[in-house]
Amino acid sequence: MLNFPLMLVPLVVYNLFAFDLLTTYMTARWDAVLFSVTMISGAVFSFTLSDLFVFSALVLLCVEVLKATRIGNLTIIDHMLSMVVFIIFLVEFLLVREAATTLFFTLMVVALIDVVAGFAISIRSATRDVAVGGY
Repeated sequence: MLNFPLMLVPLVVYNLFAFDLLTTYMTARWDAVLFSVTMISGAVFSFTLSDLFVFSALVLLCVEVLKATRIGNLTIIDHMLSMVVFIIFLVEFLLVREAATTLFFTLMVVALIDVVAGFAISIRSATRDVAVGGY
């Protein structure tokens, strides 16, 4: 199985939008409303493109957490790649003007949770595989 850090997908897509590399194909911005629903209370619920992006990143995070439960040598490589993706998020957040947004910060925190949860789950599942005294 290919060890690919899924949090790289939101990073790349965000950069494509932030640096207007998709303007030929899509002109919507992060605050573009995808749909609105009037609630029973009378309030209007609006779902924006940035909401969809955060929701998609959370779905990818769930998949990454499930991947962390695997046991094997490639799992360590997967964790290292996830750490590299988080470092790229952090450096870009600190140094790039287009990345200084709440959306990017939220994606960076999701990448951090991916790293921390991945290591914690792997350590916990590895302790269950250790047999002491042949038992």
